[in-house]
Amino acid sequence: MTQPPAQDVTDRFALVALEQGIDAAPAGLTYRVPAGWRVQVGQRVMVPLGRSDRPVSGYVVSLSDQTDLDRDRIKPLVQAPHEPISLTPDLMELARWISGYYCCPLGMVLATMLPAAVKRQTGITTRTQVRLLNRAGHCVPGPDSQSPAQQKLTNLQRAVLDAATDQWIDQQELADAAGAKTLSPVKQLIDRGLLETRAAQVVVSDLDLRAAREKLPGSRFTLTARQQSALDELIAGLGQFAVHLLHGVTGSGKTEVYLRLIDALLDRVSGVGYRVSGKTEGNEPLRETRNPKPETRYPISDTRYPLPGVIILVPEIALTPQTVARFTHRFDDVAVLHSGLTAAQRHHQWRRIHDGQAHIVVGARSAVFAPLDNLQLIIVDEEHESSYKQDQLPRYHARDVAIKRAQIRGIPVVLGSATPSLESYYNAKQRGSFKLLSIPDRVAGMRLPQVEVVDMTEQRRLRRGIHLLSIPLEQQLEQVTTSGGQAMLLLNRRGYANYIACPDHRCGWMMTCKHCDVTMVYHKDKHLPSGGVVRCHHCGAEQVLPTVCPDSGHKVTVFGLGTQKVEEELAVKLPQARTLRMDSDSMRRAADYQKSLDDFRGGEVDILLGTQMIAKGLDFPNVRLVGVISADTSLHLPDFRAEERTFQLIAQVAGRAGRSDRMGRVVVQTFNPKSSVIAWAAAHDFVSFAEDELQKRRDQSLPPISRMARIVVRDKDPVVCHKRAAELHAHLVQFNRQLDQQVRLFGPWPCPIARLADYHRREIVMIADGAGVLQKLMTALRNSRLLISDRHTAVDVDPVAMM
Repeated sequence: MTQPPAQDVTDRFALVALEQGIDAAPAGLTYRVPAGWRVQVGQRVMVPLGRSDRPVSGYVVSLSDQTDLDRDRIKPLVQAPHEPISLTPDLMELARWISGYYCCPLGMVLATMLPAAVKRQTGITTRTQVRLLNRAGHCVPGPDSQSPAQQKLTNLQRAVLDAATDQWIDQQELADAAGAKTLSPVKQLIDRGLLETRAAQVVVSDLDLRAAREKLPGSRFTLTARQQSALDELIAGLGQFAVHLLHGVTGSGKTEVYLRLIDALLDRVSGVGYRVSGKTEGNEPLRETRNPKPETRYPISDTRYPLPGVIILVPEIALTPQTVARFTHRFDDVAVLHSGLTAAQRHHQWRRIHDGQAHIVVGARSAVFAPLDNLQLIIVDEEHESSYKQDQLPRYHARDVAIKRAQIRGIPVVLGSATPSLESYYNAKQRGSFKLLSIPDRVAGMRLPQVEVVDMTEQRRLRRGIHLLSIPLEQQLEQVTTSGGQAMLLLNRRGYANYIACPDHRCGWMMTCKHCDVTMVYHKDKHLPSGGVVRCHHCGAEQVLPTVCPDSGHKVTVFGLGTQKVEEELAVKLPQARTLRMDSDSMRRAADYQKSLDDFRGGEVDILLGTQMIAKGLDFPNVRLVGVISADTSLHLPDFRAEERTFQLIAQVAGRAGRSDRMGRVVVQTFNPKSSVIAWAAAHDFVSFAEDELQKRRDQSLPPISRMARIVVRDKDPVVCHKRAAELHAHLVQFNRQLDQQVRLFGPWPCPIARLADYHRREIVMIADGAGVLQKLMTALRNSRLLISDRHTAVDVDPVAMM
């Protein structure tokens, strides 16, 4: 990757943002750059801090030969990295914006941008690399140094020479490329002066992205008219900043539009297609590539070419091998970044991007910080997903950060979804700041599934006992599984039972977490002597299931629902069906998740039961039935976005059905069959839902009509928590007067979950007509050291969860 030119920094000073979560020096601390050191903005350095000169890491945010400080008292940088790590100029500008907008110390933002595996240099080792001898260079030829034509070579030696170039390559990779089983022919050519060597630091990883591409077919289908229209408009917007909202129903082929847009971007630059797999469209040539072996080794700082960079963001739960394969199948030089990678794999992938060896990045939230030097396009798939919002410092939203990075770069960003967030839809439909593109139909041969809403209150009248599966769902499950089809069942609640209580209603005892103000959930576990465990889904605390009520002495009862209970009922009612449960209890590792999806895709599983992790990003043509066990789980939460999330979840999981020429069916079970939200989701009518919900938000002055920030004050002492929240509110009121009361303040009051992990919590909510006013108020308090983001005070700008 091309870096900004380093400068000789004799008697120069660096402003360094420290890599820690404090606002001790928001602008950074000044350090002297020792004579002869080459330092650049964005570089990670080590500096002394405090009286003990404790070495800490930080990032150079500016360089100057002038300072108003006493030069004799300015401490020098303490360590010159052997291999400097620097962030790109656009990432530095982006970090400043994130720091200000999301109220987070700049050093912590910069630390977030750089993966821990890179900072720790995980996976780095020293290997021998070779290349064709540069006879005009400084290398001294050996005694037998003659041209290859003058020397008598074996066929294997000549194959090694044919495979070698003037670019450095690991000697083992060169031997593999030549078909040699050992390193002997390579070493013989080195001894004969035909290859030169060097010792290089490389990142070693066992990740092989080529394996998945072979599982996909090579053919490409003809775009529908609406797909082509959207693609044409996106292509016309290349090279300039714009935000495009691509609203396409499930199965409408949005991913294919992304792929062809990247094709167009690459073809525009080079005139040559960059697809792999040995297939071309018409007379389009393929670029020759030499793919690395499964144990891939990439040298540090070995720049190749400045191809246009592309970032494709995908929610973590949708980042499956199937998703990655669609991009690696079509393009070379793809890198992936997500939490399922090992530390060495993550470092390896980041290095490939940083060094220009990968120009297309597919990843989860943090991939928005991929260090692409020539970034030309950003795509945010499933842009409505709440997982794009980070729940700890810095509390950024990857979609909004992607938009800001695109604005800084002057490039387009594409937001795609079948159920857009109301923020994006409002910006496109009513504010006009986004461009709305619509694909209202599925691709040829596929139709949206038929949806049946089942009233569970009526179902309880039809038969005795508690049944989680309604009669219609039971019947259709049996029909589908016995005819060779597959089904998916969604219940966004894991465990066996979410209520543990005394059966005597006069007692009223219910088991709650000792550390949180929430009920405990019972999880069955046949490996435990007690047969199960009671667990808190917020702090993770576990307890033994009590046998009797501590107040009345009655035997406790467990009730409610969870994925384990549905699994148990399926085993009784459909014993012939092969069922697989997917939730965070059963899927402990990324490999578990991938294997389960592969088994389902391969037809080894009839019914896939899971939480929201099965609702998005999955494409299984044989899924003929989708069942929503309870559409009410999030409908009545004390969160103004509850109805929006309910609509999105139902619509998204319903979209998994009918993704072939067979008509799909969906059964939605609910105790609120007259709910307009459920009715619109069943009708696949996003526009009606969005217009109605936006009107409700407008009536209440809630986002996206307005802008919101939420401050949560936390402390283990409830009295201290109450006092701090009251003091902060008083400061907000005082500074708000200076803004002519433009910000509406609510609270402080207890959060919906008033205690988490022993911390009492009180919130203050701020609402204003625009983000600028909120920023002025919070900046004024930050500058006065009255609002500090730390473990006691959480500042959440544009919150997506209100619990």
